[in-house]
Amino acid sequence: MSDPTRPPGAKIISVTNQKGGVGKTTTAINLAAALAEAGRKVLVVDLDPQGNASTGLGIEMEDREYTTYELLLEDIDLDDVILPTQQDGLHIIPATVDLSSADIELVSNEKRSFLLHDALRQTAMDRFGFDYVLIDCPPSLNLLTVNALIASHSVLVPLQSEFFALEGLSQLMLTIREVRQTGNPELRLEGVVLTMFDARNNLSQLVEQDARSNLGDVVFETRIPRNVRVSEAPSFAMPVLQYDTNSKGAAAYRALAQELIQNNAAREG
Repeated sequence: MSDPTRPPGAKIISVTNQKGGVGKTTTAINLAAALAEAGRKVLVVDLDPQGNASTGLGIEMEDREYTTYELLLEDIDLDDVILPTQQDGLHIIPATVDLSSADIELVSNEKRSFLLHDALRQTAMDRFGFDYVLIDCPPSLNLLTVNALIASHSVLVPLQSEFFALEGLSQLMLTIREVRQTGNPELRLEGVVLTMFDARNNLSQLVEQDARSNLGDVVFETRIPRNVRVSEAPSFAMPVLQYDTNSKGAAAYRALAQELIQNNAAREG
């Protein structure tokens, strides 16, 4: 039974697409940075063994003593695993390649699909006061991704503006439907965001038309442009909002954050 005296807790959103190279991690870290810049307290959970979200937010490998691996599989103190980033209000639980073996180790655990759900809802989380938790999922529909979907209130899907973009989406939608039936009936689609969008490119415009005609209002109005500053920022271990605050990419992620905040306020209102 839930405790009515507990604060409502953070809004937990999985950022996922099993297709690689669609701007998933880029969207997770830059949307998180934009939400933090807007005054929200944000936690990024790096659930990708590549650890790119951790690198992109400036967490050096030697500082990743405790990671999402320990969060899932060991009784870890949250103070040890939740690390501050260079940006006020933005924290991260980092990842390393150790996480790649978690899939195998989780199989024998009877609560294997609910470990992240339980970790993010322990009472010790309350004192951090996070408004949003963004989970950067691996680019596959494995047991780590299932953990993320069962832990989440909603799913945000980055969709690259290229040929065949919508084809992979159908498998993800099936997975979301299965998770609703088996472990998280409240899971919903937060929205689809078009990434690497080039307004001068006919293909980008065709993909947008296709997405909006097939998916309707779940496609965010904000489009993330193909922008060299967005591509460069991770190599400097910072979000594009810090790397080049006046770039088109930074402006787009700020707009996406505002759209997300407004959508959630409208639903709760």
